[in-house]
Amino acid sequence: MKILHTSDWHLGHTLYGYDRHEEQAAMLRQMVEIVTAERPDLFLLCGDVYHTPQPSAAVQTMLSDTLLAIHRSSPQTVIVVTAGNHDSASRHEVFRAPWRELNVYAIGQIDRDRPETHVIDVAGKGWCVAVPFFAERNLPEGFFRRMADIVAERNSGGLPVVMSAHTTLRGSDITGHDHATDSVVGGIEAIGLEQLGDGYDYLALGHIHREQFVHTGRHKERYSGTPLPVSFDETFTHSVSLVEIDRHGDRPRVERRPVDNPRPLVTLPTDGFATWTEARQLLENFPGDIPAYIRLNVAVDDFLPLEAQAEAARIADGKQCRFCCINARRRALDRAEAKTLSVEEFQTEEPIDIARRYAQDMGIDFDEQMQEMFSTAERSVKH
Repeated sequence: MKILHTSDWHLGHTLYGYDRHEEQAAMLRQMVEIVTAERPDLFLLCGDVYHTPQPSAAVQTMLSDTLLAIHRSSPQTVIVVTAGNHDSASRHEVFRAPWRELNVYAIGQIDRDRPETHVIDVAGKGWCVAVPFFAERNLPEGFFRRMADIVAERNSGGLPVVMSAHTTLRGSDITGHDHATDSVVGGIEAIGLEQLGDGYDYLALGHIHREQFVHTGRHKERYSGTPLPVSFDETFTHSVSLVEIDRHGDRPRVERRPVDNPRPLVTLPTDGFATWTEARQLLENFPGDIPAYIRLNVAVDDFLPLEAQAEAARIADGKQCRFCCINARRRALDRAEAKTLSVEEFQTEEPIDIARRYAQDMGIDFDEQMQEMFSTAERSVKH
């Protein structure tokens, strides 16, 4: 079975007020081109199809036109679209019946009473267990075990089994996600692999934006990542995953298909932070004929000049690039060796680590007794 695994399209996403229809349309055209060239047995879109639960009519039309184009280019391909935490489950479900006429399975929510509705036969090529985003507290006990039993009973020919899920899997690389920790990403608490059951040959994951195999030692749990960056911190390659599995029990073979972005997200300087004067010069020197979104990383001793945002916007005016924001970081004073944190980094630090940094900057010996006192106080506050 050949699978095209993608997720997290975030259609309708805007960046600092800029409409991204141009880039999203280019990405969708590339999706159709990849399907036309590869003709997969299964096209699997694992959640966060839209950026908001109430996308505009124009954004919904982008999706429906794309799924129709995929179907026309490869009629035998089974298309499975599951809802993510950004999506409206009911919006997926309401069009479930008409979509079936185009070989599209839209799965918006967990069917507690009929787990068999999540098991999709891929026309003699394999099986897909399609699971949308779920809140762990709402998951019926033994749900994944029941689905695995259904597949095992039906899969008499030993065909490959693929399962989808939209969640945070413990041990994932969360690079690029704002305000994320190892335990919570995008409001979804991390779960252990054991909670997703077994019986599959490939676990197609959505929600984490960096493409990766999760380090489970089994080489079959994978995030395809988002095909377009959603934030400036997503400085990695964006792609879709092309997966092939010969038989049930075989190791999946995976190839990446990069997705080009006609308007990339660019941070100046490309490494580290510059003074406001240096950053302003970098923006002035940025070629006027290159489409891009621009973020400036600026180190400040106190505060940015009041006119900084307006001046940056003025410099970008007339260029093809779009100025978005200034990411200001305060420099450590009188201690050149002291580490600095951006706002985003500060919000993801554990309280005790911030306390250690403060003690180091102040020349205080933050010994084991003081650390235990701090931890006791933190537990008391949380309680």
